[in-house]
Amino acid sequence: MRDLTLLPKAHLHVHLEGAMRPTTLAEIAAGYGIEVPATRGYGSFAAFSGLYRAAELVLQTESDLRRVVREVVEDAAADGAIYIEPQMYPGRYADRLGPPGDVLDLIIDEGRATGQRLGIGFGLQLSADRNSEPAAAEAMAGLAAERAGAGMVSFGLAADEARYPPEPFAKAFAIAREAGLISAPHAGEHGGPASVIGALDALGARRIAHGVRAIESPDLVRRLVEEEICLDVCPTSNLMLSVVPSLAAHPLAALIAAGVRCSLNGDDPLLFGPGLLQEYELARAELGLDDTAIAWLARCSIEDSGADASLKADGTARIDAWLA
Repeated sequence: MRDLTLLPKAHLHVHLEGAMRPTTLAEIAAGYGIEVPATRGYGSFAAFSGLYRAAELVLQTESDLRRVVREVVEDAAADGAIYIEPQMYPGRYADRLGPPGDVLDLIIDEGRATGQRLGIGFGLQLSADRNSEPAAAEAMAGLAAERAGAGMVSFGLAADEARYPPEPFAKAFAIAREAGLISAPHAGEHGGPASVIGALDALGARRIAHGVRAIESPDLVRRLVEEEICLDVCPTSNLMLSVVPSLAAHPLAALIAAGVRCSLNGDDPLLFGPGLLQEYELARAELGLDDTAIAWLARCSIEDSGADASLKADGTARIDAWLA
């Protein structure tokens, strides 16, 4: 059986604070005398979001945030990733770490330095908050655009997609795309196929965070194949947030069989449990994917990432060697 640790892969759908190590969360919280936030027990997306915000609030200093970035990159490398593209929203740190631009620069600096030390690529995604006004997302897009080519590689849109559709954020994504950033909004999780169509039509999406409910529309599945859109899929997250009733019922295998480009990701390991390598192991053991399908996931993750051309070429060649 081929070793999944040795399979070159990229981690494209992972929220920075949501990938914090549980031990790190406990240590930082204890240092400030803060009650350790719960990381389980949500029964809805709103409850999950509340626990995520609690974990964010534990990070009080530049040192705290640098530690999280460093460890997230280290964990990706340990899982066999050759590139990681975490996403975050800098506005929530304004009261303690300064302007959003400074927060982005701090993360890029630490992420690239750690990646260089470990021999893996690092790119950052600024993910706007769809619960906020579109003007706020446009301001975030401007900050991301200023850092295009200097560590910022993609622009996303997170939070409650069922209540906040993508169309009002078209201008923000136009700003990001004009700067050369990959459009990678959340859609097709708690919103159905219409949210994916909106992300494609209004936001010019090239990657969709989740996107699994596209399976409900054969026409949309065909469009994803034709336009070579990559779905950044997170099976355990989908199970834990009741997008699917079981891993056995997850549509990833069907999407792959239809020819849809997909990457495999951990989303928020702090809250859901499995990291990147464990998601690959579950894909083999629980979703029944063979090594050809697993190699496809890894190939898509690298080819559709914000990594540079040389890393992509080396990574895909190594995938061929792993499969051979």
